[in-house]
Amino acid sequence: MRILFATSEAAPYKKTGGLGDVAYALPNELANQKDVEVSVFMPYYKSIKTNPDYKVEFVTNFGVPLGWRSLYCGLFKATTEKDNWCYYFLDNDYYFGGRDSTYGDYDDGERFAFFSKAILESLIHMDETPDVIHCNDWQTALVPTFLKANYCHMERFQKIRTVFTIHNIEYQGKMPDAFFQDVLGLNEYWFNVLHYGDCLNLMKGAIVMADKVTTVSKTYSYEIRHAYFAHGLQDILQEYGYKVDGIVNGIDTDLYNPATDPKIFQSYKAGDLKGKAANKRMLQERLKLPVNPDVPMIGMISRLVAHKGLDLVEFVADELMQMDIQLVVIGTGEDKFQNLFWRMAWEHPDKMSANILFDPVLANQLYAGADLFLMPSQSEPCGLSQLISMRYGTIPIVRETGGLFDTVPALNPETMEGRGFTFKTYNAHDMLQSIRMAIDFWRDQKKRAVLVKNIMSCDFSWKEPVKQYLDIYRGL
Repeated sequence: MRILFATSEAAPYKKTGGLGDVAYALPNELANQKDVEVSVFMPYYKSIKTNPDYKVEFVTNFGVPLGWRSLYCGLFKATTEKDNWCYYFLDNDYYFGGRDSTYGDYDDGERFAFFSKAILESLIHMDETPDVIHCNDWQTALVPTFLKANYCHMERFQKIRTVFTIHNIEYQGKMPDAFFQDVLGLNEYWFNVLHYGDCLNLMKGAIVMADKVTTVSKTYSYEIRHAYFAHGLQDILQEYGYKVDGIVNGIDTDLYNPATDPKIFQSYKAGDLKGKAANKRMLQERLKLPVNPDVPMIGMISRLVAHKGLDLVEFVADELMQMDIQLVVIGTGEDKFQNLFWRMAWEHPDKMSANILFDPVLANQLYAGADLFLMPSQSEPCGLSQLISMRYGTIPIVRETGGLFDTVPALNPETMEGRGFTFKTYNAHDMLQSIRMAIDFWRDQKKRAVLVKNIMSCDFSWKEPVKQYLDIYRGL
């Protein structure tokens, strides 16, 4: 079976968020399966093209018809250590090769329309045809529509099936109506496929045209059928709910492994509280916090935006700082939250460490050194941080939404069933109560040792999710 994985980013070449991790880890695990070949298609960004460490070879070039244009596209290839897994890069200097940005340009719609069309056009110039094209988020949402509209008259394209994964429904690829003729150049029949509300909606088109739609957790697949979570697409998702399914993401358990991780201060294995305590001590020293093993350290690694639940933290910030805790935050985002954490750190330097930056080494040190990990998200399609924190034996405190609900069942301190502390209502004081319960539990060293060993022993790898994806591919 041949799988083409279409994505706007993929580690190790380009990563701005969770999609970059998934677009590496899922193909990597797929390539471990028998009789599966995987190719990852992504734009040939400037940061890839100019990096001498990347060994990329030229394959061919061709023209891509896009509306009234015919645009150059170069096809480049990079191999991996596995014979059945490779990367393809689609090159156009104007759209990708000459810019420093990944997203956020005024012409992102045109850029990724070109990318989507170029994926299909490149197959004409290749010997092999995929069985399934797996598209991800709005940047590749046009692939199922272009396939049906422009390529299904060719016999080799008629057997291709498409899967579309919604990683975050908030970003839908909304374009003005003029985009339809000026950029897409499709027959008028396809206008209603893409049109929704008062504009074109590329994600809506993918939901309608893809053979299967998935989300990155089971709960999120049901949540997005309701207005509170759907950002306007609830009616479409209810109509096409029969082909929507949810599969929880995994994590790279080799990359995130406290027994071998070179980024942390000291390696340790499941249930090793002494090794974890050593990481906490050295992290306190690095962050210039009081070195005290008896004060619980709470970690947060997040984009600093409202839907991550930071408005709840803001509402009870003073109450948090009155507690006997150390709070460590890593991330960047909205000014008001950056300023909030800077102010908290300035007023309470012995209780708060605000690290307004992206630092993967410090992040892993916090996963290993923290006692508790806070994720009070308003919505969370899957979430990876709670999985990584548990991998390092750090007890999660989460709101019951999306993938957080699926992966962190509430702990029963009597039976020790469950994995962490949860709260249901999006309410600051409910969150605060869960934090207090978690701290009370943490002080019971015997029970804490049991829970830490339990969560570190859980299998958060891609093995089970890949089985579910393969079932979908084979079913199609």
